[in-house]
Amino acid sequence: MTRRDILVLPLAIMGASVKGIPAMASADAIIDDLSGLRLRAANGAAWEMISDRVMGGMSRGAMTRDTVRGRSSLRLKGSVSLENSGGFIQMALDLAPRGRTIDARAWNGIEIDALGNGEQYNLHLRTADVVRPWQSYRQVFTATPDWRSYRFPFGAFEPHRINAPLDLRTLRRIGLVAIGRAFDADLAISGVRFFA
Repeated sequence: MTRRDILVLPLAIMGASVKGIPAMASADAIIDDLSGLRLRAANGAAWEMISDRVMGGMSRGAMTRDTVRGRSSLRLKGSVSLENSGGFIQMALDLAPRGRTIDARAWNGIEIDALGNGEQYNLHLRTADVVRPWQSYRQVFTATPDWRSYRFPFGAFEPHRINAPLDLRTLRRIGLVAIGRAFDADLAISGVRFFA
C-alpha cells in the first residue's frame, strides 16, 4: 500500500472496512504515520485534545505537532490534576470520518510508536456501544524516554464502566490518555497502526 492509496481512499483505514467497504490486504494497517504537518490523520479525521475541563476539572494540557528526537510526532504535554473530580488529558482520533465505525476484525490489535517521560499512560478504545464519556476499553503502558513500539492486543483491553464486550465490528475512536493521578504528562507518538 502506498501513500497515494491512503489519499485515494480517505474513508478506509487500510486493512479495515468502513460501513461495508471491504478490508484491503496489508501486513500493517496505517491509522496515522504522523508525517503531515497538520493535526489530520491519513483517514482525514482530526486529532483532538480533550481534558477534564469539559467536566469542571483542573487539568491543563496541549497537543502539538513536533519533531521529537528526529521523528515527526504528535505530542501531548500537560499537568494532570485530581482537583474538582478531574484527572485526565488526552489526544484522541476518530477512526473514520463523521462518527462512522470501522470493522477491525481482520487485525489482532493496535501498535503505537511512542516516547514518554517514564510515566504510565492509557490507550483507550471506543465502539458504538460506548455512549458515556467515562466508558472505554483500556490498556496501561509505561512510555519510556526512548522511541519504542508498543503492541496492544485487542484481547487484552479491559472494559471500564461498561458491560458490553469489545465489539471490533464497530470500532470508532482511539485515545492516548494521561489519567488517574496527579502528574506531569509528556507523551509523543510517531505512528499508529493495526497489526495482524
